[in-house]
Amino acid sequence: MSKPYRLTCALFIFILLLAPFQILAIEADSTAKDDHSGHFDYFLNSKKRGERLFKGLTRTPVEWQSCVSCHNIDYIDTLNWNPSAQDIAGTFANKSIAEFRSVLMSPLGKKMEESHQNYAFSDEELGYIKTYLQELNSSVLYETKPKVNNLIVFFFLGALITLALVDLVFTKKIKYKIIPVLIFVFAFGYQIQMLAEGAMALGRKQNYAPIQPIKFSHKIHATDNKIDCRYCHTTVDDSKSAGIPHVNLCLNCHVIVREGTNSGKFEINKIHASIDNNTPVEWIRIHKLPDHVFFSHAQHANVGKRDCQECHGLVEEMHVVKQVEDLSMGWCLDCHDKTAVDFRENGYYSESFKKLHEKLTSGAIDSVRVTDVGGRECARCHY
Repeated sequence: MSKPYRLTCALFIFILLLAPFQILAIEADSTAKDDHSGHFDYFLNSKKRGERLFKGLTRTPVEWQSCVSCHNIDYIDTLNWNPSAQDIAGTFANKSIAEFRSVLMSPLGKKMEESHQNYAFSDEELGYIKTYLQELNSSVLYETKPKVNNLIVFFFLGALITLALVDLVFTKKIKYKIIPVLIFVFAFGYQIQMLAEGAMALGRKQNYAPIQPIKFSHKIHATDNKIDCRYCHTTVDDSKSAGIPHVNLCLNCHVIVREGTNSGKFEINKIHASIDNNTPVEWIRIHKLPDHVFFSHAQHANVGKRDCQECHGLVEEMHVVKQVEDLSMGWCLDCHDKTAVDFRENGYYSESFKKLHEKLTSGAIDSVRVTDVGGRECARCHY
């Protein structure tokens, strides 16, 4: 018996022995599909119906406006006082259809009552909408736009520099030596510029305005309702940080004020939910200096008598707070160079800086700036 014939027989026997196990595996897989295909198809169908109901894509016209006309599905960079679809999904994820119906069909707030007039969803339709919202709650609604990767440009310039050096030193193929020299100078110079700009921009977030967990408007609180900044930011005069108020402080007003003119009850209810569930509101910090920088609000707001607006912009006019200044070292030093110190009335300065005090008294100088009393010393901010 030849060797190829023996190998063929062995392979045939192996296939025969394997066949029963393969048939059992196919049957088991088929049974599993039969068990779950119905549930999976129902879920997909419910989700699709819920999406169409939420977006108002119904076959027959209805008397009420679609949900998506007020509640955003996709991320937008402008303020919408109404809760987003994902925000609603997170709130009602664990609630029953009865609770969902009660809020949707019989709203207690004025703003919601006006926009939910004539709603007539059945429990089945509400179930479809809730299924769609649950799917939104577990998915990413938006992706950041792609940005040009500076590393590609940086490495491309590095390749040009390498080719220019190789030609200058070894190959010498280019007739005019000035060409690889210019390529080297310009490419290397641009790389240095990229590194310098990247280093200076590290940790700086000018115009940063994240979406906060509660839509809190400084304009409504500070301007419309005349609430002083220090009522909420209680530690600004005595601490490094101005402080973020605890929700208990919010309840001083919102235990009575339960509905906002613009946002209705949804946002204010988040405050009460935080208290009831003993969970903090996870505010997103906007103004943040690098870890190697020391900054004290007490020194600037209390001792230096600086207004909040000088660093934070016109916060009292903002619905959404953003970082107005770049908070760079150059920006801080420029302020130190321009800002005059209350030198005459402060006994600390008259004792510690006697020569400056004598010059000011004699009229040799008309004022003393922060720079004159150590505002440019490295150890004042970095130690």
